[in-house]
Amino acid sequence: MKRLLKNAIEYAQSLGAQYADARWTCLKSESISVKNSSVQGVDSHLDWGIGVRVLHSGSWGFAANPDVESEERMRTAVERAVNLAKASARAGDTPLNLAQKPVVEDKWASPFEEDPFEVPLEEKLDLLISCTEIMDGVEGVALTTGSLDFHKEQRIFMDSEGSCVEQEVLHSGGGISAMCLLGGEVQVRSYPSNFRGNHRMAGYEFIREMDLKREAPRLGSEVVQLHTAMSCPEERMDLILGKSQLVLQVHESCGHAVELDRVLGYEANFAGTSFLTLDKRNAFQYGSKKVNLFQDGTSPQFIGSSKYDDEGVPCSRTDIVKDGVFVGYLKSRDSAEFENGVSNGAARAQGWNHIPIVRMTNVNLAPGEESLEELISSTRRGMYLTDNSSWSIDDKRWNFQFGTEIGWLIENGKITKMVKHPTYTGITPEFWGGCEGIASEKEWEVWGTPHCGKGQPMQVARVGHGVSYAKFSNVRVGVSR
Repeated sequence: MKRLLKNAIEYAQSLGAQYADARWTCLKSESISVKNSSVQGVDSHLDWGIGVRVLHSGSWGFAANPDVESEERMRTAVERAVNLAKASARAGDTPLNLAQKPVVEDKWASPFEEDPFEVPLEEKLDLLISCTEIMDGVEGVALTTGSLDFHKEQRIFMDSEGSCVEQEVLHSGGGISAMCLLGGEVQVRSYPSNFRGNHRMAGYEFIREMDLKREAPRLGSEVVQLHTAMSCPEERMDLILGKSQLVLQVHESCGHAVELDRVLGYEANFAGTSFLTLDKRNAFQYGSKKVNLFQDGTSPQFIGSSKYDDEGVPCSRTDIVKDGVFVGYLKSRDSAEFENGVSNGAARAQGWNHIPIVRMTNVNLAPGEESLEELISSTRRGMYLTDNSSWSIDDKRWNFQFGTEIGWLIENGKITKMVKHPTYTGITPEFWGGCEGIASEKEWEVWGTPHCGKGQPMQVARVGHGVSYAKFSNVRVGVSR
């Protein structure tokens, strides 16, 4: 395989490429779904191929080839990439410049204890069926689901600068949910979150750690209770976000906003662009002084981690917001010159047949000093919301609206009532500017979002977030239109 990659790079150079890289990727995945104690599907997938990227005449060209046995087809892919770069150069007026990076030869694999692909399918199905049976047993519950997802990816990266990197990552995740239909109203409760649960860079030991069966009775009970809960009030009040909802808040209003290709207009056609223009770096109050955000592509357990990105750049930890001030972007080699000339390892591709673009690694909200109890006890009137049900945010990541599965009214420092169909809205810097408190490291947790869409043609990335709990003041809730 390395010989094929090397030959592809050398052939691209013989055709005049200023730079070339080649990536071989092999993905093995398994997705298991159960509904109302019946197996809905077991999808096993194996996919591999090679992607070739060239810089010619100051522009990128990319082509891919699934036939890893044929030198002739590989040469055809290289020729296609070069021709696309030449065509792009005729349409553009500013040649790309690549940030410097170290030349590396390395091999790395993510740690795990128990390979999920070695766990018997019967055991995995029994777990999900048992969970749905428990929830089905609660009177009023109409629909129950459970899912498990496993992802193992091997990659070899080589480039014309002399780098050769071999990496392997293993991710595991899953979740359960219950739905209740009464009086024409639909209620849903999920654990550990909606949209197929939580995901970690880990083996099957993470599935055991989540203990899905333990949470199944609670979901069944809460989803029925929601039908008699109070409706979300329409007013301004303090808001405390639970971890699974705070993950999406960080993802949508922070993570995507700091992707530098959006700022530069490279990513504008599919929910692209950003309000964080170049003049705002080190000069824009993004949030209160309690808000500290950082990207970290190196942290263990996060599904956005690896040792190197898909340009062979070492992953790193860099600040995004420091004491409330916006200080840095997520960058690739061809966008880094617009900040400080250094890529922070945030260029990734969905497999072998996509070109790397700027993607979130793991965008984290640093822990504060409070506890959840203290955030609640300091609230005169507010709500505690968790587990996302809907979201909407504009292309610039400025104006957003979110809904959650469940909420609880807080009055005079105590939780008093369950709230159904809670919603809230805000303007990103105003919302984060009202951040009054963040829970401490004791309550900080790793979350994984495996279905982050970006680009056109769209690519799906696997992204991590670290959060605890956070409190925001004077938020508009109960958004009906």
